Amino acid sequence: MIGNLWHMLKQADKENYAVPAFNYSDIWDLLAILDAAEEKRSPVIIASNPLVAKQIGIEICGAFGHALMQKAKIEVVHHLDHSTSVELCRQAIANKYPSVMIDASKYDLATNISMVNAVVLSAHKINVHVEAEIGRIRGMGIEGEYSGDDFLVQVDEAVDLVEKTNIDSLAIGIGTAHGFYQGKPEINFKRLQEIDQAVRIPLVLHGGTGIPHDDIRQAIALGINKVNIGTIIHCTYMNNMREELINAGPNPYTLDVVRPVMKKIGEVVSYWIDTCGSASKSQGGI
Repeated sequence: MIGNLWHMLKQADKENYAVPAFNYSDIWDLLAILDAAEEKRSPVIIASNPLVAKQIGIEICGAFGHALMQKAKIEVVHHLDHSTSVELCRQAIANKYPSVMIDASKYDLATNISMVNAVVLSAHKINVHVEAEIGRIRGMGIEGEYSGDDFLVQVDEAVDLVEKTNIDSLAIGIGTAHGFYQGKPEINFKRLQEIDQAVRIPLVLHGGTGIPHDDIRQAIALGINKVNIGTIIHCTYMNNMREELINAGPNPYTLDVVRPVMKKIGEVVSYWIDTCGSASKSQGGI
């Protein structure tokens, strides 16, 4: 079923869990994510980053995302993740994405607000959810790259962005990173709590891969309602695909190698659903 993301995140906040958002690369890991989420009866967000959306085609991603949302027995939302382009967000909206993220965090606050408002203007006409970002997500990955020290979100800027844009959710830079972490993640829980007290919309944690279970649970307790997981999904996919291809030998059939890979992806998805506390929380019946 097509989920109402605003309702899903509000319910998560009320019941102290987070909705997991998993980045997919193609139809096989996407199906693995949905299979695992249905088995766990968890609401879920399936997300295409701009590279995937452009390579496969925003029309094709939109079409199979919409079909799978309708088919699913749980609440599912198809989301465009980390778009730095207003135009790409508009294309996603036109192709039945019920949620888009416009990431203008690399710009000054005024430019960020202006870009977010341009997306909100298009999205809210047809009830599409808009996520924005303030502060910066460190590290390097498909979703973005930032290696500087000025990553921490400022409370007054977060309030300004929310008040001047009417966004639906907000990703915040509090020390998390894209890709695998070098050493233990250092999350600024104090700043998270300050932001949660200052704004009234759901908060999003990016860079979930590698953050310890207890830190994720603490972040949820302090106001995080959505957790993004990307790197571990595509790395599980590719590493296990390599192993299956080596074991299969010459001329294997696609499904013979991809089915066990999907099972491994599903195990990772199940772990993250348990970490987010979202198992059995879907309002959809099975």
